[in-house]
Amino acid sequence: MALKSTSDRSARKPAPDSTRRSEKSRRAIFDAALALVGEVGYPKTTIEGIAARAGVGKQTIYRWWPSKAAVLLDAFLDLGVQSAREAGQEAYELPDTGDLAADLKLVLRATVDELLDPMFEIPARALAAEGVVNEPLGVEFVAKLLEPQLQLYVKRLRSAQGKGELRPGIDPRVALELFVSPLAQRWLQRTGPISYAYTDTLVDYALHGLAPRR
Repeated sequence: MALKSTSDRSARKPAPDSTRRSEKSRRAIFDAALALVGEVGYPKTTIEGIAARAGVGKQTIYRWWPSKAAVLLDAFLDLGVQSAREAGQEAYELPDTGDLAADLKLVLRATVDELLDPMFEIPARALAAEGVVNEPLGVEFVAKLLEPQLQLYVKRLRSAQGKGELRPGIDPRVALELFVSPLAQRWLQRTGPISYAYTDTLVDYALHGLAPRR
């Protein structure tokens, strides 16, 4: 009877949740990849190191990603999602208060904070550099990370056009590069410090031009 009772209890025990186990492993891999890049740099980060740090086998990582660059990209994208959720933002939008200059300055100041935060800066810089020599990764980096963010600026600039704050004939996708591209270049190439004062000036120059105001 005891054996039968034990068997009955085992039969009633629910099977392990493979989905939960996979999510736990994925989270551990992301955390390990970001931690290693911060500690030893991108060149010294390896799949073997990520696997050991995450407590999983290499085959688990290769089942989901073809390379350490792909792991890091997904980990970085997930980091952004997690940060947004912690801030209570399921879907991020640029503010639209009716004051375009103030809204752009606010968003770019937040971008400065992010670019100066080692948690974001180190993996972002590694991915940007790798994307230059690894074309598939570069294309994916732009498609999954950069372009969605740039489209938020496009949406905000189009809203400003509709309210008469900008000339109707300008291309918002080109216009946003007047303040986004200089910031990215200065940050990537370390040609000068990035600060609130710098991004505020970029917005003023982009919106008001360089000619004397009448």
